[in-house]
Amino acid sequence: MHSADTIVALATPPGAGALALVRLSGPRAAEITAGCIGSRPLEPRRAALVRVQDEGGNTIDSVVATYFAAPASFTGEHTVEFCCHGGMFVVRRLIERLLQLGARPAEPGEFSRRAFENGRLDLAQAEAVMDIINAGSDLALRSAQDQLQGALSRRVAAAADALISVAAHNAAYIDFPEEDIAPDTRDNLLVQLAAIRGQLQALLATADTGRYLREGIRTAIVGAPNVGKSSLLNLLLGYERALVSTTAGTTRDTIEENITLRGLSLRLIDTAGLRRSSDALELAGMERSRQAGAAADLILEVADISCPRASLGLPETGGAKHILILNKSDLPAHPDWENERSAVRLCCRSGEGREQLENAIADSFLHDMGENDSSVAINTRHRYALQEAHSALERAEQSLREGESPEFTDLPLRDALDALGRITGRIDTEDILDRVFSTFCLGK
Repeated sequence: MHSADTIVALATPPGAGALALVRLSGPRAAEITAGCIGSRPLEPRRAALVRVQDEGGNTIDSVVATYFAAPASFTGEHTVEFCCHGGMFVVRRLIERLLQLGARPAEPGEFSRRAFENGRLDLAQAEAVMDIINAGSDLALRSAQDQLQGALSRRVAAAADALISVAAHNAAYIDFPEEDIAPDTRDNLLVQLAAIRGQLQALLATADTGRYLREGIRTAIVGAPNVGKSSLLNLLLGYERALVSTTAGTTRDTIEENITLRGLSLRLIDTAGLRRSSDALELAGMERSRQAGAAADLILEVADISCPRASLGLPETGGAKHILILNKSDLPAHPDWENERSAVRLCCRSGEGREQLENAIADSFLHDMGENDSSVAINTRHRYALQEAHSALERAEQSLREGESPEFTDLPLRDALDALGRITGRIDTEDILDRVFSTFCLGK
C-alpha cells in the first residue's frame, strides 16, 4: 500500500442493481475527476450531476459526484464518490476510465487503512466499520455504532492514561534521581494498579457479549425423539424448515438457521433426538447433538408435557443458559411435570406460549448484557490484548510487593502499555516521556 497513490474501488456489493457507488481517494482525486467529467471543478461537500466521459468524449454514464476535500473525508484524503447506475458494465467502464487517468485499484481494506493512518479512525473504530456491515441484529448494530463513535477507545484510553501516569512516575524516579523526585509509596502504587486492573476486567467481562453480538447466540434445541424439537425450530423461524413426523428419529443431523429475536441474533441448531439406539446412523446423529449442546450458549430442552420426565444424559455445557420447554401444552400434563414452575409451557401447533418463550430467552441474555455494558463489546483480538495487559499488571504488582528495584517494575508496566496500544494503535514510549516532562517539569 502506497499512500501517495490515488486508489479506486467499487464501494457497494458487486452485481446488477439500481445504483452503485465508486470511491476514489488520494492526492490526485480531484485532478482525475476533472479529467473525466469535462466540466468545472467540483465544490467540496456538494453533490453535482455530471457526465463521465471516455477518452473520445463519449458519455459513459450520468453520475452524482461528491467531492470531499482533505482532511474532511472518510480517509482523510481528497475523495470523490461517484453514484452511478448499477449495471455491471457501467461500473466497469467507469472504473476503467479512472484507472486510465492515473488511479490504481484499491487493495482490500485500503480505504480504512488510510483512514487509520491519517488519524480519522483508530484500530478499534476501523474494526467497528466491518461490525456495522455484518450486524445481524439491532443490538449488534447499536454496539458497532457505539464502537465507531469511540466507546471502546475511550475506555482503553482512560486505562492507558492512568497507567502512563504510574509508568511516568516510576521512570522519572529511575532516570532522574538528581531531581529529588520522591517515589510513591508501594501501597499507593498498588492501589492505582489495582484500579487499572479493575477497568480491564470490566472490559474483559464483555467478551461473551461481543461474541453474541458478532456471531449470534449458539442455541441448541435438544430433547428426546418426537417431543417437538423440529416443530419448535419451524415455529421460531416462521416457516417449515425442518421435516416434522410422528416417526421417532426423523432428524438424523443438525439443522442450523439464524433468527433475530427481541434484538438478539440466535443461531438455532435443531438436533437429533436423544435416546437408546443401536442404529449406527442415529447414534452418529446423537453424538452431533451432544457436541452441539456442549458448544452452545443456550440450551432449549424440549419435553413432551404429556409424557413422563426422561433422563437424556445431556452433555456438560460449560455455563450455557438452560430453558426447559414443556411442549404440547394442549394435552393433559403428566404428574411428573405438575410441580415444574420454571419451565415454559408451549404448544408448537398453535403457537400458544411463544411470547413467554421469547421473553425467557431475551431475559436470559439482555440482563447480562445490561450489566456488562453492551455498548462496549470486545472482540477476540481485544480480549487477547487485554489479557496480556492484565497479566503484565499482575507482574508489576508482584514486583512492588516483593520490594524489587523500580527497574524491574518498569518492564511489566511497559508491556501492559504495549498491549493496550495494540487495541487502538495509538500508544508508544513517547507518551511516557511526555508525561514525565509535563508532570515533573524536569529541566525547569
